[in-house]
Amino acid sequence: MERAFWVQKPGEGEIRPVTLRDPGPGEVLVRTLYSGVSRGTETLVFRGGVPASQYDVMRAPFQDGEFPGPVKYGYLNVGVVETGELRGKTVFCLYPHQTAYVVPVSAVTLVPDNVPPGRAILAGTVETAVNAVWDARPRLGDRIAVIGAGMVGSSVAKLLSGFPATRVQLIDVDPRQKEIADALGVDFATPEAALGDCDLVVHASASEAGLAKALELLAPEGEVVELSWYGDRKVSVPLGENFHSRRLTIRSSQVGTVARPDRDYAQRLGVALDLLADPAFEALVNGECAFADLPSVLPRLAANELSARCLRVMYQPQ
Repeated sequence: MERAFWVQKPGEGEIRPVTLRDPGPGEVLVRTLYSGVSRGTETLVFRGGVPASQYDVMRAPFQDGEFPGPVKYGYLNVGVVETGELRGKTVFCLYPHQTAYVVPVSAVTLVPDNVPPGRAILAGTVETAVNAVWDARPRLGDRIAVIGAGMVGSSVAKLLSGFPATRVQLIDVDPRQKEIADALGVDFATPEAALGDCDLVVHASASEAGLAKALELLAPEGEVVELSWYGDRKVSVPLGENFHSRRLTIRSSQVGTVARPDRDYAQRLGVALDLLADPAFEALVNGECAFADLPSVLPRLAANELSARCLRVMYQPQ
C-alpha cells in the first residue's frame, strides 16, 4: 500500500493510504526518492490562503481534492521508474508528496546524469526562475536588483548574475541571507544598503515593503518584474509621488505561461534541469525531513518556526 500527504483542512495535514492501478500503455510507475516543499506556495496552500477566484489557476498538474481541503498538493518530485520504457531511469515529475505513482510517460522528464537526484527537486523552482528571466529580458550592462532571498529570488539572482557586464544584487531584510548569496556567487545587501539607479528589479519577497523598495530602486524608465504570489492578501502599491514622472513599469511573471513563444513547457523544464548541474544550487536546500514527518513539519514551516528555504523530503526504500 502506497501513501500520500494531504492537507486535510487549513493548518492540518495527514498521511493517507493510496492504492495504485497498474500502469497501462504509455504510462510509467515511479517510486519516489525525494520530493520538495516549495515553501511560499505550499505553505500558503497549507494555511488555506488560496483565494476562491484562483482555485482553477492554482491547481497542480496531479492534484487530488479541492482547495482549501482536503487536497493533495505539490509539484517537486524525483523518483526512479520501476516499470515501462524508462525502467531504471531517474525522473522529475510535477507530482505531490507520495511514495509512488502512475503517470503518462510524457509527464516525466529525465534527470541528467550530472544532476544528483536530491538536487533535481529544485527543477520546478529553477524553471520558474528561467521563466522570470525570459520575462525580464535583461540587457548587456543592466543594473539589476532581486528582492527576496527565498528559493525563487535566489535562483533568479543566480541566473541573472551570468549575464555579461551586469550588476546584480540580491536584497533581503535578513542579513543572514548573505550566506546564500555568497554560495551562489551573488552580491548581497539589506534594503538600507541596496544600490539604486536600477534598470530592472525582480521582486520576490511577497511583501508590501519589498514592492515599495523595488520601485524606489528603479532608475527612470526602469521596470519591476513582480514574481510574488500574495494569495488572498490585499497589497498596496505606492503609485504616487514620482511613479508617473519617472515612467516606471510593473509587470507580472508567472510560471503558468511560457514566456517565450519559441519554447514549450518541456523545453523550459529541460533548461532548468541542465542548469542544476551547477553545485551552487545545492545551497537552496537547507532543510530535510522524512516523508512520515510531513504532518508535523508543515505546520512549523507555515508558522516560520523552521527556516528551511527548500525542504527536501526523503523517502524510505520499499
